[in-house]
Amino acid sequence: MTRFSMLAGAGLAALMTASAIADEPGALRLSQIGFEAGGHKRAILVSDAVTPLSWRLVDVSGAVVVTGETTPFGADESSGESTHQISFSGAIEAGEGYRLIVNGEESRPFAVSERPWQELAQDSLNLFHQNRAGIAIEERHVERPDLARPAAHENEVLTCFSGEDTAGNHWAGCDHSLDVTGGWYDAGDHGKYVVNSGITVWTLLDAYTRFGTAYGDGTLPIPEAGNGVNDLLDEIRWNLDFMLAMQIPEGVTMDMPVGPLTRGEPLVFTPTDVSGMAHHKTHNEVWTPLPYAPHTDDVPRYLYPPSTAATLNLAAAAAIGARAWADVDAGYASRALAAAIRAYDAALANPDIYTPGTFDGGGGYGDSDVSDEFYWAAAELYAATGEERYLDDLRASPHFLGAPGVEGSPTGSIAWPSVGALGTITLAMVETGLTAAERETARAHLVTAADAYLEVRNSEGYAIPFGPGDYVWGSTSNLLNRAVVIALAHEITGEARYREAVVDVMDYIMGRNALDQSYVSGYGERPMRNPHHRFWAHAADPAFPLPPAGILSGGPNNQNMSDPIAQTMRGTCAPQACWADHIDSYAMNEVAINWNAPLFWVAGWLDAE
Repeated sequence: MTRFSMLAGAGLAALMTASAIADEPGALRLSQIGFEAGGHKRAILVSDAVTPLSWRLVDVSGAVVVTGETTPFGADESSGESTHQISFSGAIEAGEGYRLIVNGEESRPFAVSERPWQELAQDSLNLFHQNRAGIAIEERHVERPDLARPAAHENEVLTCFSGEDTAGNHWAGCDHSLDVTGGWYDAGDHGKYVVNSGITVWTLLDAYTRFGTAYGDGTLPIPEAGNGVNDLLDEIRWNLDFMLAMQIPEGVTMDMPVGPLTRGEPLVFTPTDVSGMAHHKTHNEVWTPLPYAPHTDDVPRYLYPPSTAATLNLAAAAAIGARAWADVDAGYASRALAAAIRAYDAALANPDIYTPGTFDGGGGYGDSDVSDEFYWAAAELYAATGEERYLDDLRASPHFLGAPGVEGSPTGSIAWPSVGALGTITLAMVETGLTAAERETARAHLVTAADAYLEVRNSEGYAIPFGPGDYVWGSTSNLLNRAVVIALAHEITGEARYREAVVDVMDYIMGRNALDQSYVSGYGERPMRNPHHRFWAHAADPAFPLPPAGILSGGPNNQNMSDPIAQTMRGTCAPQACWADHIDSYAMNEVAINWNAPLFWVAGWLDAE
């Protein structure tokens, strides 16, 4: 394993050398952080052989530990390769220097340990602290001095954008301003978005309910360490505070496009009472260049119009936040719950404000179907309050107790525009006033979803729950979100096969894939090094830093190949191989808060298990 933080004392030159240990992919593909001593272990061999091949596992001295035969899979559409699968599960003594040898191929040395995901879980939180707005990132809190930077976007009191958007629609602006200092920069730019914040905060808070005790006060390198509060909660609060600040005051009317939208037609604006809604986002009025340090940013920034989706994201995130802080800070919990209730009521009053407009300088995150957001928010508010009105709304929703792959359910796989499953997870895993039959149905549906994912895994040469058509923008996070559902099936049933499938997903992320690539910075012999990020931009300018350890690339994407790098690869790569470690590839190699959140959830869950 190559971990950036282990090399901090050696300086940047050593870091760059270590992160380029292996330049060519090998025929044997396996997790580049190694395996759990007593757990599931699988490797993939790229080979055209049609019969089983003998393999052996040797220790650091060359002594044979275990032997077996490969299982030929054959042609694999997702990778464009012919593969064999190698299973060497079972108890193996912890140690370094193990190697697999098969058919004249030898793997790189790898480790077997009791807790292979422990450091990764903690390092995956680096993205959040180091992407904070409104605060200095101090040298004492980062693994290398070059990652420190002054505070950026301090005292960010903003008013609304007025003028034409990129589609030629005129927005009138507003008469209010909000102090939205803080929060996390969403991705490679310096925008802050309520929609993407919602699923991110929920994922981290759900992780807190399961294994948050591992991140008690003083365990993370953050400024709040030592304040008597769990460090994971401290980190989440930095962004939940921003979301709460994006809520519109009472008595505000804005000209808004309401109702169904017709593609290509100008927006029709109607004076609308938007009290209690959430502004969709805040970002620069134009796209900034790359590289571009946040503390040097002097481009004007604005609040952009509210949306129903953003408002429901605020309602859901604040409601689960109220539960999380109830025994930690009752005052904050009460404030969050009040904001959640107010946001939900505002969304009911304005259920069809679908577009925040198309503006230069930031991403869209538009959503024309918010039925899943209504269901999710109602589930979180019901869990927080027990009030019957939320239960009535839940039972009336087409997503009620639904899950991905369940017959008749419109609830799709988890992603920022598809959050219905989050509501079902809460109803299934949290004690509420649901009937016993309803709760058991929710739990059964999550198991059904996990079973559907396992069927896909069993049909894939690399043994992951992802088919050839699943490699879209942010594919790594989509895959990890499937692992979350599979992990919950393990919690519900206790069956080992589900946990093994979660390990398969993590092994793919860490190098068991068609490119022999670790998609996480600082981990493995072939780690991601050049993310699309304006500050972690060493590839564009050596004066800027490489990323810290623990940052997840968006991963292979053969369907939204919009950036200049991806366009040169169009039609030339198998779905799982459409990726480049290039700073200019925002469609394949950007980083984002909602992508690192499930990386943390899965790594932390496996470590806690």
